[in-house]
Amino acid sequence: MRIVIFCHSLASDWNHGNAHFLRGVVTELVHRGHEVRAYEDENAWSAQNLVRDHGPAALELALHAYPSVRPIRYVDAELDVDEALDGADLVLVHEWNSHTLVARIGAHRKKADSRYRLLFHDTHHRSVTDEAAMRRYDLSGYDGVLAFGAAVADVYSRSGWANKAFVWHEAADVRVFRPLEPSSEPDGDLVWIGNWGDDERTSELLEMLLDPIRDLGLAARVHGVRYPPEALRMLDERKIEYAGWLANFRVPEVFASFRVTVHVPRRPYVEALPGIPTIRVFEALACGIPLVSAPWSDAEGLFTPGRDYLVAHDSATMRDHLRALLSDEAARRELATHGLSTVLERHTCAHRVDELQTIARDLGVRGAVLASSKAERRAKTASGAHT
Repeated sequence: MRIVIFCHSLASDWNHGNAHFLRGVVTELVHRGHEVRAYEDENAWSAQNLVRDHGPAALELALHAYPSVRPIRYVDAELDVDEALDGADLVLVHEWNSHTLVARIGAHRKKADSRYRLLFHDTHHRSVTDEAAMRRYDLSGYDGVLAFGAAVADVYSRSGWANKAFVWHEAADVRVFRPLEPSSEPDGDLVWIGNWGDDERTSELLEMLLDPIRDLGLAARVHGVRYPPEALRMLDERKIEYAGWLANFRVPEVFASFRVTVHVPRRPYVEALPGIPTIRVFEALACGIPLVSAPWSDAEGLFTPGRDYLVAHDSATMRDHLRALLSDEAARRELATHGLSTVLERHTCAHRVDELQTIARDLGVRGAVLASSKAERRAKTASGAHT
């Protein structure tokens, strides 16, 4: 297939988790022999903030780490949509693109001579937290929506915003996110990698992360961006190291230097959009680090809570789980091994490309299954052995 992707940014992962997933998807597609062109607005806020904080060289880091990822940067008002879509078989448009660009691409798809299939890619909670903005997207020319959870797909179906809604979860790029040899002397007990954001989980972070670290006297580090002065003060009061932005491809080496990590979901994913773990869970489990999660409903059965990760329903339970894991190496190893196995069996970018190829084929895209994943090849081999 010739695939065209309009994303917010692949070069920058500054407060932009979708870059993590799409980098892995693009790499897998190219590895299978598909042709991929990815377009990103040169004025993308993620890239602007990364350059502001760390300079232009920071944008080049991802290009070195992901040699198959070569985004084409453009100015929104100057983009030649006809040229960008020329020869396309499948087009993905991420929901952080402008309303104008989304409409322009949809209008292009409506042309009588267009033969590609067009999908809108939603990886955020705005369908329930900013419904007015999402309703303004003109998806009348789109063949469907790729939603990163069934709850999001249901919103599109109920609202009549799209012709079809497909569930397409995020996943780990296991070429990058994998267990590394642990440090002989760990840097600390617990590391948390996440952004502070817009007060969507401030009380949860206090209850499920910051206070348990203080109460247990753990050596802890936090990576992320958008930490306001008040958040930095709370970290300092609890003697938690704040290490700022971390290039996402360096996460595995950081995980290898700590004994345990924590997941604290944002409130919309707990209250309004159950079943969506976000990318951090996939990546942590893929790196083989024991994970303790604040409550979220695994409504779609992606994991086995209690075996892939532990669930803490309150601050006291979080303290108990962390204390138990940090004192028991065998328990840490068992939890990490099970979580890694689940990711490798079900939740890699290769699995998601399999799913995307199936969706494309069902939509009538030519060449949708150009190359098979290892899982597909194993299945075919086993089937042939029994015929």
